[in-house]
Amino acid sequence: MRNIVARTSSFLVLLLLCTSQFASATRKTLNKEHPCKRFVLYYHDILFDGSDVANATSATIANETKLGDFKFGKLVVFDDPMTKDNHLHSPAVARAQGFYFYDMKSDYNSWFAYTLVFNSTEQKGTLNIMGADIMAAQTRDFSIVGGTGDFFMARGIATIETDTFQGAKYFRLKMDIKLYECY
Repeated sequence: MRNIVARTSSFLVLLLLCTSQFASATRKTLNKEHPCKRFVLYYHDILFDGSDVANATSATIANETKLGDFKFGKLVVFDDPMTKDNHLHSPAVARAQGFYFYDMKSDYNSWFAYTLVFNSTEQKGTLNIMGADIMAAQTRDFSIVGGTGDFFMARGIATIETDTFQGAKYFRLKMDIKLYECY
């Protein structure tokens, strides 16, 4: 009986060692200095003010609450053009479709969740992005949590920087997109 227990224990230890070696041998090492794909896009948001139906790319769905002076609770949905340069009228290479809401009572802060939809001759597919937009910071990182098509199962970081801000009417964000998992 002891022989069977000893052999079973030895076998389990050997199996565990082999499994852990296989797992570490197949694990991808990510190098934050060398993403597998990198590009810069500009996000253009024109908030609907009640009169510019033809140009608006976003709309307030839920108004801010009276809890503080920082738009807490305001929810905005958008379908914004993404361009390769910072010109609003440049051809769109993708659309950012999603929402953001203001989630801090004591300062301007929002949380974004959206999909970049690519449908051009260069790229087809989607990237799913989400994260906190701490507006006081010069740059902030959003997580890229997946994708489809040319971006199948992609993961990475979108570093966001405010490129221009014209009050509540229009703002433009520069997005430095770095993918670390590309298949």
